[in-house]
Amino acid sequence: MIDLLGAEIAPDERELLQHSLVGGVILFTRNYRDPAQIAALIADIHAARTPQLLVAVDHEGGRVQRFREGFSLLPPARRIGHEYDLHAPAGLELARRMGWLMAAELRARGVDLSFAPCVDLDYGLSEVIGDRAFHADAEVVSQLALAWMHGMRDAGMGATAKHFPSHGAVVADSHLALPVDRRELMDLEADLMPYRRLIANGLPSIMMSHVLFPAVDEVPASFSRRWIGEVLRGQLGFQGVIFSDDLSMRGAGAVGDIVQRARQALTAGCDMLPVCNDRAGVLTLLRDLELDPAPASQLRLVRLRGREALTPQALLASSQWRSSQESLARSKVAPAFTLEAGQA
Repeated sequence: MIDLLGAEIAPDERELLQHSLVGGVILFTRNYRDPAQIAALIADIHAARTPQLLVAVDHEGGRVQRFREGFSLLPPARRIGHEYDLHAPAGLELARRMGWLMAAELRARGVDLSFAPCVDLDYGLSEVIGDRAFHADAEVVSQLALAWMHGMRDAGMGATAKHFPSHGAVVADSHLALPVDRRELMDLEADLMPYRRLIANGLPSIMMSHVLFPAVDEVPASFSRRWIGEVLRGQLGFQGVIFSDDLSMRGAGAVGDIVQRARQALTAGCDMLPVCNDRAGVLTLLRDLELDPAPASQLRLVRLRGREALTPQALLASSQWRSSQESLARSKVAPAFTLEAGQA
C-alpha cells in the first residue's frame, strides 16, 4: 500500500499503481483540497487498475483525521469514553453514531477503508496514543469499539482494529523508535480483550504494532510468526486481513532494510504492507521484492472493498446524518469528565 505526493496522480505514480505488487493507496492531508477533489482523485485511483486498488485513510477523529474542511470534525475516542462514564448507553450510542458518520462521509467520496478504531488501552503512558484510546478499562474499550465497528458496518465500511497486540503501555513512539513492552503474554489479557470481542463479531481487519515484546518473541509484533500465526490466527481465530504498520517507521528498522522488513512481515503472515512517505523505499521494494501471489490474502483483501454508499447529496439529506450531527454537537458541549485515581 503506497502513498501519493499530491492532490492528483502524477504520471510516474500512475505507472507505480500498475505494478503487480501494489494493492492499495493510503491518503494523507496533502492529498486533500476539498470533498469534490478527493472524490475525483479516488475515482482516478480506482480506475487505474482492475480489480480496483483499495483506498484507505487514517480518519479516527480528534488529532488523527486527514480530511477536515467539508467533513464532520469527529471527537477523539477519549471523548466518547468520557461520555460512557457519564452514562453508558449514551456513550455506546455516540460510538456507533460516530463510527457510522465517519464511514458514511468517507464512503460517499469513495474511500474503501479507514484505519479505525484504535483499541489500545489508555495506560497514560503513550503520548502517540493518548486521547486516541477510548478508555483505560478493557471491557469499556471492547463495548465502545464494537459499537463503533457496527456503525462503520452500517455505512458500508469494514473496521480495522489497531495496534495489535498493544501500543498503550509503552512510552516510545514507534514512528521514531522501537518501543519495548516487557510484559509476559499472560499479562496482556486485558489488551487482547477488545480484539477477542471484535473478532467474535466479524472484525474484517487488524493493524499490527511495531512494538517488541521480548518475553513473547525476539522481533516486533508486525514481523512475528508467534504473534500473527500462533496468537492472532491460532488462539484468537482471526480470519480477516492483517496489515503491518507502516514499514518506513523507525520502529520497523529493527529487522533490517525495507526489503528485509517486507519479507519478514509477509513471512510472519501479514497480508498488506503500508509504506508511507518513503518513495525510494517503495521503488526499492517494487524492484527487489520477489513475491508469489497468495490467493488467501488476495481473497481477504477483496472483501475489504467498500460496499454500496449514499451519494453526498443523499447522505446530507438523510435523517441518520442529521441525527449523527446532533449527537456530535452534544458531545462537543458536554462537560469534561476525568476519572479520579482508583476509578476504572
